Amino acid sequence: MIRMRDCIACLALLLCAGAAHATDVNVVGLFPGKAVVSINGGAPRTLSVGRKTDEGVTLVSSDRGSATMDIDGKRRVLQMGQHYSAPGNSSQSVTLAADSRGHFFVEGQVNGAQVRFLVDTGATWVALSAADAARLAIDYRRGEPNLMSTANGVAAAYKVKLDSVRVGDITANNVDAVVMEGAGPSIALLGMSFLNRMEMKRDGQTMVLIKKF
Repeated sequence: MIRMRDCIACLALLLCAGAAHATDVNVVGLFPGKAVVSINGGAPRTLSVGRKTDEGVTLVSSDRGSATMDIDGKRRVLQMGQHYSAPGNSSQSVTLAADSRGHFFVEGQVNGAQVRFLVDTGATWVALSAADAARLAIDYRRGEPNLMSTANGVAAAYKVKLDSVRVGDITANNVDAVVMEGAGPSIALLGMSFLNRMEMKRDGQTMVLIKKF
């Protein structure tokens, strides 16, 4: 007769085995027929169409817009910077790859609309240009007015609150930001008002953001 204690031990082993097969995939590069991915937080690697990794990830097809993959036996379509987390994996993370100058750019969203960010740990807030704010329908002039020094000179700035900022599968709500006129940034800056909610891990040309709260 099988004892209850043995049954519990067997069940625990089965649960652990299931968790071991849960796979996280981040897409950090896309090319025709190839994709650069980080699997389970590991270093980025290049997959060719038809190749299956030891973790059970197969690249089915890829172009500059998206990659189609088989992950844990299920077909998934992922775009640049998008993260797939297996059911039961609660952590939210995204893996970024540096460009040739060591800068980290990422496609994200502000209030649900597409924005391209430069990760800037030296910026106190998320920073948007007046043109970006207009495109995003942000009435920034109702915000708190300030003057800020930038690399391009002094710019009029308005402090606002963004409903949401999304990068990959990470979403942060009620994020402080500034909208800058005149000599403001030519590209949106992903500053510390978003990044301080993340655990940031950098390894050479790779940066992993993991949401803390």
